[in-house]
Amino acid sequence: MSPCSYKSNVNKLVEAFLQDFATRQKSAATLRAYGSDLRSFATWLALKSTERPLESVGRFELRRYLVELEQQGLKATSVQRKLASLRALYGWLRKTGSTKENPAKLLKGPKAPRRVPRFLSSKEVEILLGQQFSDSPQGLRDRAILELLYSTGCRVSECAGLRLRDVDFEEGIVRVFGKGQKERLAMLGEPAMRALNAWLPARKQMILASKRLAPNALFVNRLGRALSARWVFQTVVDCAKSAAIQTRLTPHGLRHSFATHLLDRGADLRTLQELLGHARLVTTEIYTHVSIGKLREVYDQAHPQGRNAKKT
Repeated sequence: MSPCSYKSNVNKLVEAFLQDFATRQKSAATLRAYGSDLRSFATWLALKSTERPLESVGRFELRRYLVELEQQGLKATSVQRKLASLRALYGWLRKTGSTKENPAKLLKGPKAPRRVPRFLSSKEVEILLGQQFSDSPQGLRDRAILELLYSTGCRVSECAGLRLRDVDFEEGIVRVFGKGQKERLAMLGEPAMRALNAWLPARKQMILASKRLAPNALFVNRLGRALSARWVFQTVVDCAKSAAIQTRLTPHGLRHSFATHLLDRGADLRTLQELLGHARLVTTEIYTHVSIGKLREVYDQAHPQGRNAKKT
């Protein structure tokens, strides 16, 4: 069998898996990532001239593939993602009876370095949100986006995917759909509520000017279409620049700021886990490292030998 024919056969199974994966309401971003990863794997198998059916590829071949990715200089996080794609594929093949076991299940990827996330200080957040926004629909929308991101700690894709009906303006609660369409409730503070209420008439104005049917999206552009995650991302970057924020800020930076500031003010990890939509507590624990400055401050104030303790 030629490499092209072999790759075609492998891709047929990959595409069948992706179609089934899409029906289970997985996120579009995850679907794209898995598709890219698995098609790359199919190309690698074809180039190795293995000609073994995808169903009979074993742990040895998969481990060899991952090692080669590392040797090519791929980041540990990227290798881990590709391993996750393979686990999902072979899990599906096992579920459909095509294989007896999942050869990727017990494989371990490279350990990714645990990076402390960047975040803004409380003062920087005040500067960012306190800057002068225009009274135009775009200005009102940008303020509402920033206030909502910091108030809820939601991801950029979650913010872009919000619908008008997801916001309970009476209770100050937002229904957020996270990874895997997992639903959670996020809280809105008073500044975020004011910003959203100011945005709603401007939103209606944009939609009327576009002469489109009213979309479900909470945030729309001048054409009356839902904002993309990329647009929301760029909005945050531009607003940070206009406020002269020195820290390189992204929407995820606001999410980190939200989490760090909650911990600094006494929130417990379990509550923070729920608010962030983390599946595992270990993911949330990274913020305990971020808040070490607060721990130092409390220690210095409270411990008899702390730096700021009163001397008797």
